[in-house]
Amino acid sequence: MNKAITDGLVLMPPTFSAGLNLWSRGDGTPGSGSYQGQANAALVTNDQDFAGCLEVQKVDAVQKVRSFAQTPMQPGLYLRVTARVKAVSGNLPSVRIAAWAGDAGGANVVAAPQTGPAVPLTSYGEVVTISAIIAPAARQGVDLAWGSVPVYGHFGIDLTGANGGVVRIDDLVVEDATDVFLRKMMDWVDVRDYGALGNGTTNDAAAFAAADADADGRAILVPEGVFRLTSDVAISNRIRFEGTLSMPANRRLTLTRNFDLDTYASAFGSELEGFRRALQALFYFNDHNTLDLSGRRVDLTGPLDVATIAGLTSFTSRRVLRNGALNALPGPGWATDTVTSVATYAPASPVTLTGVANVANIPVGALVEGTGVGREVYVRSKNVGAGTVQLSQPLWGAAGTRTYTFKRFKYMLDFGGFELLSRFEIEDVEFNALGLCSCVLLPVTGLTFRFMSNTFNRPLDRGISSTGTGCQGMFIDMCQFLSNESALPAQTRTSIAVNVNGNDTKIRNNRVVRFAHFAVMNGTGHMVFDNHFFQGDDEAVGVRRAGLIFTQTNVSTVVSGNYVDNCFIEWGNEHDAAPEWNGEFSFGGLNVVGNIFIASNVTTAFRFVVVKPYGPGHYLNGFSMVSNSFRVVSATTARVEMVDTTLASLDFAKSFNVRVEGNSFNNVTQQVMNPVVVTHTQNTAADTWNVGAGGFIPFDARTRMVEAVMPEGPIINAASAVRYVQPNATVGTGAGGNEVQLRWGEALRGKVVVRMRMDLPG
Repeated sequence: MNKAITDGLVLMPPTFSAGLNLWSRGDGTPGSGSYQGQANAALVTNDQDFAGCLEVQKVDAVQKVRSFAQTPMQPGLYLRVTARVKAVSGNLPSVRIAAWAGDAGGANVVAAPQTGPAVPLTSYGEVVTISAIIAPAARQGVDLAWGSVPVYGHFGIDLTGANGGVVRIDDLVVEDATDVFLRKMMDWVDVRDYGALGNGTTNDAAAFAAADADADGRAILVPEGVFRLTSDVAISNRIRFEGTLSMPANRRLTLTRNFDLDTYASAFGSELEGFRRALQALFYFNDHNTLDLSGRRVDLTGPLDVATIAGLTSFTSRRVLRNGALNALPGPGWATDTVTSVATYAPASPVTLTGVANVANIPVGALVEGTGVGREVYVRSKNVGAGTVQLSQPLWGAAGTRTYTFKRFKYMLDFGGFELLSRFEIEDVEFNALGLCSCVLLPVTGLTFRFMSNTFNRPLDRGISSTGTGCQGMFIDMCQFLSNESALPAQTRTSIAVNVNGNDTKIRNNRVVRFAHFAVMNGTGHMVFDNHFFQGDDEAVGVRRAGLIFTQTNVSTVVSGNYVDNCFIEWGNEHDAAPEWNGEFSFGGLNVVGNIFIASNVTTAFRFVVVKPYGPGHYLNGFSMVSNSFRVVSATTARVEMVDTTLASLDFAKSFNVRVEGNSFNNVTQQVMNPVVVTHTQNTAADTWNVGAGGFIPFDARTRMVEAVMPEGPIINAASAVRYVQPNATVGTGAGGNEVQLRWGEALRGKVVVRMRMDLPG
């Protein structure tokens, strides 16, 4: 850097041979006296040491020599002023570099130091060189730090000390010395200065480490070239890439001050390779727990096997991936692997297939399909030597030997290689599957995987898949799931947004559009709050499918504040190797509270809540459907709830703790409630009154209890005498068991209000 070259600044004062009238014996300002014609000054042209010099006798206390020329001063400019002098005769003075600092108005900046350190002359004929650095900056090595006010200076020397001595002064030199301070001025160091070659073959790792050690807070510059690093490299200072890196796949680059996709993409020459390397590094250092994608899009031509990239199968520290987009590009890497095989299933070993033909070719993480297999059953692991496959869930009706199909979907981010991964979070990432692939496969086991404010755009098969219990305690908050099958009739769709095998998930504030199903959920302790999931289509009289599917009997789950749009809640036990009731907890623990249910253009057979037992003997043992709004548009449905008896029914003689109240019904023919309050008028005196609940009992169940009978007006006998008596009640009477009999002990007539239940409370 040289301002005389780059900016055309004129720094050098005139030579003495150009005329002594150009040199001031004062400050150098206009009007000050020059050395032209002075008795104590002369131009000497034949000095043996100087090609042309000023000879001056010291006659003033401070004998000044200043150039009339104005030498410019700018921010970032460092000037070295140099003078060569020698004593000729008389008293020996001291010499110092001196200057006069002028501001933009031509006034002296008195606050600026204007004299340098004095150097005494100690002998005659000895050439002594003196110099000083003058600059705006107060840096180490600057003699006269002027600050930002001075814009020019008159440069020269002072002679101090005893008068009478004669000295000769060579031409003054003023030069740009900025390059001396360049390393201190610039906030970077260059890896080439530490031995890096950047030829693509030589290992430059040691040079990178040396540059990092010496940077001391400055950035590291990687200039043009390909720099080969054959070992793990961690950089603790900021770094900037003009060139690129080449590293073996198992070696890590850790950039602790630039841990973002922008920097890694620059380092490796592409977003994809940069993303791989940054994702790899995310698991290996603690200075950062978050990988920022810098708002950029990474194009993928195939799945990213995160465990292989990381070189790990277990990790439990919190890590976050955020702020960007992953975009699938067409290619063979997304093709689903499909294998058909014969295997044997025994309910006594509920999650194991034995005698599996062709087991070596069955991919771990594959969806299992076949007769008697519930939805969302996956291959959790396999043992090739034993010929067995471990399943994520039991099979409800597959005892014996039969043929199964195994489909291994391809996922943009595949965490399936992790046996254990906990506390991983993905935030504000758009998964653009674009109908080519699925989005995220969870680890086999783990806790509290978290999705926050993500968009799952057009997954081919699945949005988020769990093949084990890596979904335990999972959070899915404020995400959008946009189907690739929006244009299809609901009954032909196959894609599913989410499946769950573990417990305690929190699924909240999501928007889910036109999948076959929103979520297929095993496990207990789930909270499904404030989601809008809609699965309608453009059919005139459309078939509707389940939005939420619960696959075990006792779920201990709250479904609240959701907008359930053109779909329904299905509750079954398809993940049960022995689906008949065997003394276990039966259908209970589901609380459907404060939701908006809406459907349009449906048949009268449509229902919003469906219980589907896969084996006989089950019953309701704790179910609440409270304060919901049920509305049908452009159609009418017969009722809102039902039991799907395709495989089995419920035993309504054993119902406990069923609460159905406070709901509203629009274009629903039959309202339901429990307890049911009916008014019965007996016009003909009779000993036994048959009081029916009609269709008000949920699920067309039977009565199990009468809570209260209150006469409304007098109860009178055949002789019109008022009787003050209380009947006893018999429940479960009538053809459907939905009546109660009130027995008075004598023939009576009158009007009563009866509060009856389909269950026993407590």
